[in-house]
Amino acid sequence: MSESNKMAGGMTRTNRMILIAAFILLAAAIGYAIWRDSSPSAQGLVAQGTGAPSDQLAELEARTKREPNSAEAWTALGAARFDMSDFAGAAGAYEKAVALSPDSAGLWSALGEARVMGSDSDPMPAAGLEAFNKAIALDAKDPRARYFLAVKKDIGGDHKGAIEDWFALLADTPQGAPWEADLRRTIEQVGQIHKIDVAARLASTAARPLTANEMPVAARAIPGPSRADMEAASQLPKGQQDQMIQGMVSGLEAKLKANPADVDRWIMLMRSRMTLGETAKAAQALKDGIAANPAAAGRLKAQAQLLGVPGT
Repeated sequence: MSESNKMAGGMTRTNRMILIAAFILLAAAIGYAIWRDSSPSAQGLVAQGTGAPSDQLAELEARTKREPNSAEAWTALGAARFDMSDFAGAAGAYEKAVALSPDSAGLWSALGEARVMGSDSDPMPAAGLEAFNKAIALDAKDPRARYFLAVKKDIGGDHKGAIEDWFALLADTPQGAPWEADLRRTIEQVGQIHKIDVAARLASTAARPLTANEMPVAARAIPGPSRADMEAASQLPKGQQDQMIQGMVSGLEAKLKANPADVDRWIMLMRSRMTLGETAKAAQALKDGIAANPAAAGRLKAQAQLLGVPGT
């Protein structure tokens, strides 16, 4: 059976048209970030290159020397160090960032997380708790601070209180947020460990289908095409639509070979493979994307998880 026929058998008309729609504006829109993870870790990172993580880290450190009064520069350095599991180094960079931008709840919660992750003995060190409390004082809705403050309740033995706080956070979580799946898993696991029934509540809050405006990069990646674009593509016979899609995917792979540093294109490739039912190829795209962009591994994995790529 040809690849085109396999595609035709595994795709609905809607999926076919979604893929065509996504590709129509990819070339023009690539590089325009519609959606980014809410944490400063994602927002502060510089454009990803193909150099080694140590080279990228050196560039970020050099930037903080050139721009010592830039909270953004220190945030980017903190995020990079965190991604490399240098939690003490990340905390040091975030401390510089919050000193320059003390009204940023996101920076305070990032600092708190780095302090927690860097603690060898205390699961909720006082310095981490202090940072989370400052974040909440600035923004009562900060998701990371709310999550970790619930963790503190769980550590202290108030398991039901922690679960209630996590459910409240889940209720406020935007559809498709990168932490949504992990939050659900945390509620489920803590409930199982302490014999607290959470199954019905989790089921009642099951994710609804995303609207077009809510879709993250993994699900949407680019602005929607015009009505004329959609109508023109829909007029093609199904076989020609499948050939168009296969050509677009092949073109996407060719562009990635020429420029493997384009993280959004890797996300688009994963999305395309999953829509086509080619799960193994989607998993390979994730692997290849991380190999080409190790500093973007967290973002690529988060987007792959949203897509349901195997292994995430």
